[in-house]
Amino acid sequence: MYLGLDLGTSGVKALLIDGDQKVVGSGHASLEVSRPQAGWSEQDPANWIAACEEAIAELKAAHGEELAAVKGIGLSGQMHGATLLDKADKVLRPCILWNDTRSHAEAASLDADPRFRKITGNIVFPGFTAPKLAWVKNNEPAVFAKVAKVLLPKDYLRLWLTGEHISEMSDASGTAWLDVGKRRWSPDLLAATDLDENHMPALVEGTDKAGALRAELASRWGMAAGVPVAGGAGDNAASACGMGTVGEGHAFVSLGTSGVLFAANRAYLPNPASAVHTFCHALPATWHQMGVILSATDSLNWLCEITGRDAAALTDELGGKLKAPGGVTFLPYLSGERTPHNDSAIRGAFTGLAHESGRAALTQAVLEGVAFAFRDSLEALRTAGTMLTRVTAIGGGSRSRYWLGAIATALGIPVDIPADGDFGAAFGAARLGLIAATGADPLSICTAPLTQETITPDAELVGAYEDAYRRYRALYPAIRDVM
Repeated sequence: MYLGLDLGTSGVKALLIDGDQKVVGSGHASLEVSRPQAGWSEQDPANWIAACEEAIAELKAAHGEELAAVKGIGLSGQMHGATLLDKADKVLRPCILWNDTRSHAEAASLDADPRFRKITGNIVFPGFTAPKLAWVKNNEPAVFAKVAKVLLPKDYLRLWLTGEHISEMSDASGTAWLDVGKRRWSPDLLAATDLDENHMPALVEGTDKAGALRAELASRWGMAAGVPVAGGAGDNAASACGMGTVGEGHAFVSLGTSGVLFAANRAYLPNPASAVHTFCHALPATWHQMGVILSATDSLNWLCEITGRDAAALTDELGGKLKAPGGVTFLPYLSGERTPHNDSAIRGAFTGLAHESGRAALTQAVLEGVAFAFRDSLEALRTAGTMLTRVTAIGGGSRSRYWLGAIATALGIPVDIPADGDFGAAFGAARLGLIAATGADPLSICTAPLTQETITPDAELVGAYEDAYRRYRALYPAIRDVM
């Protein structure tokens, strides 16, 4: 048996698979996000541990024998979070999360240093870890002075599980301190934020062993002490391992809280000007590119709160057949935007509202707005040298066939729906745990699921979607100039 632990923004998932990679069972526990000020997003790392305990307890209650047979553990987690520890590994302040934009000025300052784009292959986005530390230094100097280690969220779980300060290449790529081409920390970039390699965890590949389960926890969960814990991966790279998106040209579109258009690459292909993320993959000698939008299903969830309807009820009102875009356009910039704008200050908008613009028109506009944001990412990937011919859909939003039809038509490429199964980040983490424990060939383990259905672009609506996309593109500079 192999255990995958995925630390998301909204919860922790524990997933058990057997040696044939069949899902045996899972447990889950929810997490809340604290927003003490506008643009801030934080979590207490103690809540991650409590949620992990709860998820594993649920798993143990239903599958105690199988949990006892675990031979390897893999970790996945939300990226970019700044978990600050003192010399005794005590947490110094709440973790500043990936969707926190308070450090926009510090990010701009670091990005103006040409070394960052040259060495990391990426823009320094406000959500990345390095500008968060610069913000802490500028605004909480007493905290900064005590910082002995900076860990990413999943690696704080690893510290609790194993007692080790270790990270891996995919997650470290999102800090703005990693030399992504050479797959190592950059002393120059760390020094630019008054840190050095002593503040950083050791680095391994995601398929490597990275610590072993502590005896205390093993006894509590009925497991063997010393079970190896894999390096693991950041959530998107872990999802890619779960989906088999590890070979050249393989890609997925993720409709989660945020949205990701992810493509695997055999070579390092940086193009920071495109605002595409170029990161190390979880597998050795492999990289990936991705366009990231900050509010995907979050946009629909926001509309649910406004209307008092759940997501299924809203999308069901649209019917089963894709419609031509109407006169209402939605810009999904509720938390700012990454690809392609790198704009933490921009906010969302509806345009074209009229007396006849009812709830269904707003829902349709939200789904189309997110689809057009993915189109922005597709164009950015093309600029960065990656041409996609099809994608596989994952994430909670992919349950809506209407939404997938809008995305396929907006992108102009087919969208594959995998056969029923759990192929997300927790599954990818479990696969990495299997590889680390057994030494299996990563490519033989990280295979793609069967395709259940393919949604192709609606040929009759391609022209209307192109017109609507051009209107969507014209709106960003218009609203930016008045905000």
